[in-house]
Amino acid sequence: MKDNVFNRLFILELANNHMGDVDHGIAAIREFAKVCKKFPFKFAFKFQYRNLDTFIHPEYKGRKDIKYVARFEETRLSPEQFLRLKAEMAANGFIAVCTPFDEPSVDLVEQHGYDIIKVASCSFTDWPLLERIVKTDRPIILSTAGAELRDIDSVVSFLEHRRKNFAIMHCVGEYPTPKERFELGQIDFLRQRYPGVTVGYSTHEEPDNYDAVRVAIGKGAAIVERHVGLKTAKYDVNKYSSVPEQVEKWLAAAQDAFLMCGVSGRRREIGAKEAEDLRGLRRGVFARTDINPGEKITAANAFFAIPNVPGQVLANDMSKYAVFTASQKIPAGKPVMTAAAEHRNMRAKVLETVSKIRQLVIDSKIALPPKIEFELSHQYGLEKIDRYGATIINCINREYCKKIIIMLPGQENPTHHHKKKEETFQILHGSLWINIEGQDREYQHGEIVVVERGQKHSFRSEHGAVFEEVSTTHYKDDSFYDDQAIMQNKDRKTEMTFWSDWLTKPLR
Repeated sequence: MKDNVFNRLFILELANNHMGDVDHGIAAIREFAKVCKKFPFKFAFKFQYRNLDTFIHPEYKGRKDIKYVARFEETRLSPEQFLRLKAEMAANGFIAVCTPFDEPSVDLVEQHGYDIIKVASCSFTDWPLLERIVKTDRPIILSTAGAELRDIDSVVSFLEHRRKNFAIMHCVGEYPTPKERFELGQIDFLRQRYPGVTVGYSTHEEPDNYDAVRVAIGKGAAIVERHVGLKTAKYDVNKYSSVPEQVEKWLAAAQDAFLMCGVSGRRREIGAKEAEDLRGLRRGVFARTDINPGEKITAANAFFAIPNVPGQVLANDMSKYAVFTASQKIPAGKPVMTAAAEHRNMRAKVLETVSKIRQLVIDSKIALPPKIEFELSHQYGLEKIDRYGATIINCINREYCKKIIIMLPGQENPTHHHKKKEETFQILHGSLWINIEGQDREYQHGEIVVVERGQKHSFRSEHGAVFEEVSTTHYKDDSFYDDQAIMQNKDRKTEMTFWSDWLTKPLR
């Protein structure tokens, strides 16, 4: 069986609804097969195996006053009879699933060649049974009705450590289940708690309820299981088993749910009509003043308004990473057309730089606040940040100030001074060259250096460094670079906010 056997798998649970009558069981399989062939899903039929000779205590055999003893004995089938049912299942294209309730039944499941083993809720923490089941090579599906969270954690861990292909099913063990106790939010909970584990829904609601399956699929249930039975003049069905007509409506509801949910695991395709409709509502970029060739197009010399025209630059294109430069004169009031502007998108460069910074932070093992105010300083533009720049993480800025400063290998921060603040640096990771008033020295891990007000200083790192800055209050207008080109660059900082999980999540 392939790993994706669980995806959009509908399991029809016959349980003991074959009534101990092979011909009735065969008739049920055929009738449900007619319904299933109308729908584009994977379908399985499921039986239950119990070795009744050992499953029921000898002193209780034949008791009619014990519900389950009577039910199981009255519907008993031999292994040969079950093989006849399984052959009919295969002839009608069903995946073969079986729930064994004891160890001898697992042996029989293997002998009969079932595709998937299902663990009932009552057996969820039946450790002797689980130990036998994991010795098989079958995929495993487990229902969780009545299981405490610690039990689910234990069983999931047990199966993961043995590298089993398995799925868990949200299930409520009331027969039938009233809708106020469906607890379909548990599907969300299980998917979030056990990422990578397939989650499904085993239903016990009344057979004419078709809303629960819609909600379950909307919440991401990949497998759905339902009890089924065939009503005849001889045999009735119980209150939680669906007849073929009800299963057809149930599957139609599921198909509608999948249709409405659309794709998952990736971004959906954007249709041409949707794109066209939305473009009509987007603001176009217009020249506020005459924009000459070579000038950058910014909020200072442009404005945004509707309607836009085909081929026009949109407000949506004007991100902080996008640089538009006029390639020809654009008169005031006229639309800025893509043909009249060169476009550079620096987002890829930002992500590349942040990835390098992240690795340096991981290597340094320094502690960071859970919310990080992150500032890329690039005095000569993002294009040159590999050579000139620094990364600043702002921690505290009151009467006293603390920052974490990160220098990538080969980076340097040009000569500058402060009129208001005094700084103390301590090297937390790597080594850093600091030049103070022309005196150049390399500082190692743990060393401290003070930079007084007015002292011109610069720093660089050959192999990468992380250092702490503790200072008096920081003022945004208190950094004075010797190079006036830097002072005239109003876009020399890129500010971002990250949460603590930025070290583990992929950057986008």
